[in-house]
Amino acid sequence: MSGTPLFWAARGGHEGVVRALLERKDINLHKPDANGSTPLSSAAFNGHEGVVGILLGRDDINPNHPGYHGQTPLWLATYYGSGGVVKLLLGRDDINPDKPNEDGETPLLRAARNGYTGVVQTLLEQDGVNPNKPDLFNRTPIWWAACNGNEGAVRALLGRGDISPDEPDWGGQTPLSRAAEHGHEGVAKLLLGRSDVNPDMPDVDGHPPLWWATENGQAGVIALLQPQSFSTNDAA
Repeated sequence: MSGTPLFWAARGGHEGVVRALLERKDINLHKPDANGSTPLSSAAFNGHEGVVGILLGRDDINPNHPGYHGQTPLWLATYYGSGGVVKLLLGRDDINPDKPNEDGETPLLRAARNGYTGVVQTLLEQDGVNPNKPDLFNRTPIWWAACNGNEGAVRALLGRGDISPDEPDWGGQTPLSRAAEHGHEGVAKLLLGRSDVNPDMPDVDGHPPLWWATENGQAGVIALLQPQSFSTNDAA
């Protein structure tokens, strides 16, 4: 097993042990385990608010120190929806609230993808957070929120005046297209309520959202995209 005593104390949420170890002048705050996780990132990962608060009280700690796959403590806290830890980290003046991991996923993107609406809202209130920052496949936070049917996150993102709700990924699928494909009616309604969303935008293969809804038998979304029903005469 790798990891310093401070790492294991932080990981386990043992506040008293962490305090005692931090009294040592030769303590290494950032020494990682074999996977690249630091004491702070491990405490954030496990939602230990007390330990995170203690570590952040040190002037010599780096709250942006990347660990495994470039995941910062803030990124890990957003991944697991630890709202309290997120707020503690954002309280630092030197925090970067928009730092992505190696896959280009920002904390906001991951929170939106996982459907943590409260965390999404908290991040959107921070200076320096780009609500349209995509991952390596040009998938934005609202793209992921729409894909996974996270209505609260979609609603929060749409509340930003600088949001781009129709930005496609590399395959040309927009947030509406993904919502249509997976039958997320609530998300589709929210997106269709926007004047800057094109309900007929095709992907790289020429398939619009209606095609995706039809291909996957999503009757509710089909009705939203093609609300005019056939009359009796038409059906005859």
